[in-house]
Amino acid sequence: FAEGKYNRRLEVIKDLPRSSAIWWFDQTDMARAKKVLGDTACIAGNIPAAVLCTGTPQDVKKSCRQLIEVCAPGGGYILTGGVAMDEGNPDNLRAVMEAAKEYGVYK
Repeated sequence: FAEGKYNRRLEVIKDLPRSSAIWWFDQTDMARAKKVLGDTACIAGNIPAAVLCTGTPQDVKKSCRQLIEVCAPGGGYILTGGVAMDEGNPDNLRAVMEAAKEYGVYK
């Protein structure tokens, strides 16, 4: 788990052996992470906790779709929250699963 903003550390991570880790980000720019690490490491994250906890299911699906469109091409992406949560909105968690099924199927 890479807590905080890792935008300035991505090039250092890229120097690690290929496929040696899954990088789970919470505040990192995912487009930049995909650009820098896309051929080196699997990246995971970054559905914002605020969206999961207080957003609507539509907000969640929109956030998931944006992440999938940016991070999924070419593989190596896991759609998940940016942080672990103690409590969540069940409707929003269902929205994550729906978005993954609707937008996140690798072809």
